[in-house]
Amino acid sequence: MKILKTGSGNRAGSARHRLMTWAMVLLLLSVVPSFGQVDTSVTVQKEEDASEEYFSLFEGEDLLEVSLYFDLTKFLKKEERDQTIDGRMILHLGETDSLERKVTVKYRGQSRYERCKYPPARITLKKPLYEGPGSGRIKKIKLVNQCQPGTTYGDYVIREYLVYRLYSVVTDTSFRARLIRLTYFDTERKRKPLVQYGMLLEPEGLVESRLNLLEVNTKAVSMRHMLPTMIDRIAIFNYMVSNWDWSVPGQHNISVFSSPIFEYAGQGIPIPYDFDLAGVVNADYAIPLPETGLESNRDRTFLGICRSREVFESELRLFLSKKEEFYSVIENSPYLSRGAKKDITVFLDQFFDQLEKPRGFERMVDLFLANCKDFQ
Repeated sequence: MKILKTGSGNRAGSARHRLMTWAMVLLLLSVVPSFGQVDTSVTVQKEEDASEEYFSLFEGEDLLEVSLYFDLTKFLKKEERDQTIDGRMILHLGETDSLERKVTVKYRGQSRYERCKYPPARITLKKPLYEGPGSGRIKKIKLVNQCQPGTTYGDYVIREYLVYRLYSVVTDTSFRARLIRLTYFDTERKRKPLVQYGMLLEPEGLVESRLNLLEVNTKAVSMRHMLPTMIDRIAIFNYMVSNWDWSVPGQHNISVFSSPIFEYAGQGIPIPYDFDLAGVVNADYAIPLPETGLESNRDRTFLGICRSREVFESELRLFLSKKEEFYSVIENSPYLSRGAKKDITVFLDQFFDQLEKPRGFERMVDLFLANCKDFQ
């Protein structure tokens, strides 16, 4: 197992030290705020270079225009799973202001790679970007693009972006996302320019820098190794948005972090990503696996660890207290159609209407107790 250091990317100590750090992570309890980031109250040395350009890629919520120049035909053929394609990426910051980087493009993911005409990609920048003086650098970025052409699939991207925004209501210990309008330019001139919606996801290294965390690069963990408050919150959130496509073992659509400070060290801090199969997105390709027992991607299932009735009741009350914030995120989204807003709101109403009724509230707790995973 390997733990990466925050900030400059230099590894902290020897491999033995990193192993001991994670051992402490599994043995001690961390303390984090109920609805906030993990505050380790430490200043981490970060990469700085006065000659660099700074760009707060994940601070803004407005639509960012991005151009990607590369061999689009080769990319769409998907002949080699591990191939990399050279190109250029331009971030258009305004009518006359832009940032340009040489990049390499490589496929990522599994289900969307197999199902989609436009597979998701990982973009590596030859020269990194910096969020600001003293911030972590951006070297690799996950790109989520439309699965297929057309407005329907563009709507799916916007809905998935919305799920990231909804999760940030629960906690800022989360991945940030930036909605983009992406224009593909085929450098071989075999295809016309292609415009579609996309999304850039915050790199793990930037999360480390922003939240003073360490990424844990091991898949040998389970929910019992996770900070209870955080994993319980993820399980209830995924139930709310009807997302069954996640698990801590193997870190499937879950990244695990820990605190680097001994006095705060404890259990793993999980952060979810990739919500395209969630019921809130309602993609036509989001067909639940047979082993889930679900007939539709809008059938909710609880996949959390077993807790006491009192713990589940407390967590659900916290979600209920955030109802108006959730709905505000939906209503104030400038890129969702009125019909999409209504569809998502009605779907979440099923969750909150039950919570607002005493008997419905107790039935949801009973459901959690009946379906939870017992690791004790």
